[in-house]
Amino acid sequence: MGAFKAYDIRGVYGRDFNKDDVYKIGFFLPELLNTRKILVGRDVRTSSPEIFAYLCKGVEDAGADVYDLGICTTPMVYWATAEFGFQASVMITASHNPKEYNGLKISRENALPVGYDTGLGELERWLSERIVFPANRKGKTVAFDKKAEYVAFQKQWVSPDTDRLKIAVDCSNGMAALFVHELLGDKPAYIYDDLDGTFPNHEANPLDPENIRDICRLVRDTGADIGVIFDGDADRVMFVDENAHFISPDLMIAVLGDYFLAEKGLRGKVLQDIRTSKAVRAYVEKLGGSMEMWRVGRAYAALKLREIDGIYGGELAGHYYFRDFNYSDSGLMACSLLLGIFARYKMRGEKVSSVIGRIAAFANSGEVNFKIEDKQGAMEALRAFFCGQETPAAFYDFDGYRIEFGDWWFNVRPSNTEPYLRLIMEASSARLLDEKMAQAKQILEKWLA
Repeated sequence: MGAFKAYDIRGVYGRDFNKDDVYKIGFFLPELLNTRKILVGRDVRTSSPEIFAYLCKGVEDAGADVYDLGICTTPMVYWATAEFGFQASVMITASHNPKEYNGLKISRENALPVGYDTGLGELERWLSERIVFPANRKGKTVAFDKKAEYVAFQKQWVSPDTDRLKIAVDCSNGMAALFVHELLGDKPAYIYDDLDGTFPNHEANPLDPENIRDICRLVRDTGADIGVIFDGDADRVMFVDENAHFISPDLMIAVLGDYFLAEKGLRGKVLQDIRTSKAVRAYVEKLGGSMEMWRVGRAYAALKLREIDGIYGGELAGHYYFRDFNYSDSGLMACSLLLGIFARYKMRGEKVSSVIGRIAAFANSGEVNFKIEDKQGAMEALRAFFCGQETPAAFYDFDGYRIEFGDWWFNVRPSNTEPYLRLIMEASSARLLDEKMAQAKQILEKWLA
């Protein structure tokens, strides 16, 4: 089965995993996480009802109970796991992937992620090696609707200042549509705010430029101050400015410092992933915070933020983690906080593009993918070439390589799930960035699959 990944179980349903696999996952999960109660939520993909049914059957045959959270966002499952003291939970979703995909995001106590190294690998082995023996006393499925409580929790992060902003919102036909009207009201201009697991308008992946065309158009057509777009399960959120220009999500880590560090006066650590612009560190440190850098992905970031007791953190992919959200990520909470910040800037006469322009002090390539089978060999070739030209000022090797030089840096890292090498570069000028990227491409061309 090819659905077990570094962070979750995910793939094309019916090809990479099927209902029999889901049944076994449900059956072995109570033993894996040492619990007799499992919280389960799901998105609206067309395969989610069948996956839910077979997952529940597996859990019940193991003698454990399912607490059915119903249709919800992935962050709602994280919140309810910690809020109501569950030792295990599952969200049935494939997040931003196309409609034929689905998956299971598994968490343990305090909404801590279960990744391949912390349980999924063992679960995969059990599926192939062990036989199912249903318990004599079966469990049951219990309705556990907590939507009202979750909305109340989320409302505390919505600033009354937000009403001063003209907002455009694209829910991508995903799970954010379940709550966003209750949080932001009817004043914003909304598109694709009906739940539809076939994603008829565009795929629910805001990182793909094809998928942000409609929110950019809506911003231009309505004269909005800012555009907001969520992914399929609402654990990520991204933004475009008043000129309909996409804002690199890592820069919003810096903007969130205006709330936590400047307005609230908190002091402590802020988490970034290894791909984050140096501009973020400079801005956060100016506000009195300190940056901690770690690996990409919730399976690593949520654990690290808890370990360092960080205030908040974020990733280039648009995940934002909060101490006040059980160290987990929430697209809605990030959206509410950031809209409040930009509203207060507007009250001072500053537009979103101006705020971002003050932060984004470097030329950045964004993440560029190269289809390469021998990813380690290609990484070593890049490292050897650039380190042979000049001595690094800093070197990090916990998620690929991030190698920093005086006025530029790069991160090269292998995809955990695909034959891709991902490269991002940043420099003090566009000319220098173009020069270094051209050199990197010349090296990597020899390794292309």
